[in-house]
Amino acid sequence: MSENEKALKPEDLTRLFVERANACDAAGLAALYEEDAVMAYPPGSVTTGREAIRQLWEKVLAGAPRFESEKPLPTLICGDIALTSTPPKDGAGARAQVVRRQPDGTWLRIIDQPEFRPPTR
Repeated sequence: MSENEKALKPEDLTRLFVERANACDAAGLAALYEEDAVMAYPPGSVTTGREAIRQLWEKVLAGAPRFESEKPLPTLICGDIALTSTPPKDGAGARAQVVRRQPDGTWLRIIDQPEFRPPTR
């Protein structure tokens, strides 16, 4: 796993994600996830496991997209599990992650839903 800065609180994961994505650091992004994490991306599919998440981000970051910080919504914590979320700046839906406190006290993502879209009628 990457030796990058670790998330000391659940909300740190959002900031670290943006910093690493903008640095095109796929390994650093993958290090924000537990070994068997799941991510609902690309839309309509699920990517499972840190290595698969790293490979996915390598492909996405090859186009050098720019990510903007999004202010986290209040975090809901229950023991060693937390729910984090952000409203996308474009106003389209929401983003949510389930994160878990690690034995060293840091936090990693275990479930990542980067895109919730409002239902269309």
